[in-house]
Amino acid sequence: MTLTKAHLVERLYKFDRFTKAECAQIVETLFGFMKGSLENGEDVLISGFGKFSVKHKKERVGRNPQTGDPITLPSRKVITFKCSGVLRGLLNDEK
Repeated sequence: MTLTKAHLVERLYKFDRFTKAECAQIVETLFGFMKGSLENGEDVLISGFGKFSVKHKKERVGRNPQTGDPITLPSRKVITFKCSGVLRGLLNDEK
């Protein structure tokens, strides 16, 4: 199963502290803050979960998969994620 924003809203709503609309706004606001930080080139560190970072990839030569001809791929930005040691330990049943 994939965890979606709708699932996050539902799980937050089950705590009976906010209305469903407020839960949706909380989730949207949180992701808005994260997107804004990443757009500005800032890292997003969530303790016990992991770190999202923006990395710059240089221009490079690639190949057209259909023809095999070389093509130049432009430089671009990508988002990387590195999970925390705590999360990695949980995934690998380390206690």
